Amino acid sequence: MTLLPRVLGAITMLYSAAIIVRPRLLAGPCDLVDTAGEPLPGVSTLIAAVGARDLAIGAAMMAAPEGVALRTAIAARVASDLGDAAVFGSALTSRRARARIAGFALGWATVCALSALT
Repeated sequence: MTLLPRVLGAITMLYSAAIIVRPRLLAGPCDLVDTAGEPLPGVSTLIAAVGARDLAIGAAMMAAPEGVALRTAIAARVASDLGDAAVFGSALTSRRARARIAGFALGWATVCALSALT
């Protein structure tokens, strides 16, 4: 069970670090940018918080010992993605953005959940 969750944890960490450094990577697909493509006021702070949460969960997926600890880290990843799908999927102003972000979050939740079975 260890390789796939560890790889998914590493990918999560990389993406999380990227959105902390460049919030527009998430703000853009969420349609939370101005006409110049820069995140709207306050959006960068929210994205940094999501990134920090996901960075910690990704690190846990990489470092947790196999067994209950790793399954718990995976469960935290899945729960966070399901929460993101619900919040972003219902709260973003653009229908296109709601579908895109919720779909991505649900897809990542599914992949991570299935990794617990490997």
